[in-house]
Amino acid sequence: MGRIGIMQGRLLPPLGNRIQGFPARAWADEFDLAAAVTLDAIEWIYEVSGAADNPVGTPAGVERLRALAADRGVGVWSLCADYFMDRPLLRVSESDRREGKSVLRWLVGQCAAAGMERIVLPFVDVSRIASGEDARVAAECLRSVLHELERTGVEIHLETDLPPYEFAGLLAAIDHPLVRANYDSGNSASLGYDPRAEFAAYGEFVGSIHVKDRVRGGGTVPLGQGDVDFDALFAEVRRVGYCGDFVLQVARGSPGEEVEWARHNLEFLRRYLDPLGV
Repeated sequence: MGRIGIMQGRLLPPLGNRIQGFPARAWADEFDLAAAVTLDAIEWIYEVSGAADNPVGTPAGVERLRALAADRGVGVWSLCADYFMDRPLLRVSESDRREGKSVLRWLVGQCAAAGMERIVLPFVDVSRIASGEDARVAAECLRSVLHELERTGVEIHLETDLPPYEFAGLLAAIDHPLVRANYDSGNSASLGYDPRAEFAAYGEFVGSIHVKDRVRGGGTVPLGQGDVDFDALFAEVRRVGYCGDFVLQVARGSPGEEVEWARHNLEFLRRYLDPLGV
């Protein structure tokens, strides 16, 4: 394990002023670019914008996606479900929540058909878990898709901004091996969390890691220029025996230089992973 991927779209020019999004017109181009950078994988994005053009949504699209991945030697093992940033599961009407759970169950099946192993489900920003009631509803939503997870073997990795022991409590309340944690290094630094405290609380549940840097209380910055304690983070990675994937989700560089920027960020990450034998 220990594969290294990149968030979809990061090898292409940005979509307007967005740092992240599904590149509907050029998604196929990234396979060659990722192979040139020697990345193992692309983490797919599924969002409301461009959903009609997303290959994950149709049998023909799934077949093409799988064929490109196999031909270029670049896996697509994970999907970031930003759809639920636009259509949250929390603090919405019951009818909207039922629709959202239906979409999530459908997406699990589509990911399985595409050969994906996990869905990263964000509960941050407008979708954040802001109360005990939100946590209860989030747990109920996840329990409602457990049968589909068990049927397919697809995992759901939760991305939250909860304090460490509250996040651990949510995972314990769901109590299922196919529901795990996504650790986002930049988001944690922005919130002022210490990776040692986080991994002490829920390190055993961490199934995937997003690698980025942020300043405390602020936005994304180039790796090494923010408040992420990478030494502490990778010491914890070693301590808990983490063997999952690392996905680069870093600040954007200069437009038109995406491939060289990805190589630079891969080299940064390699300085920490090579001593671990990844």
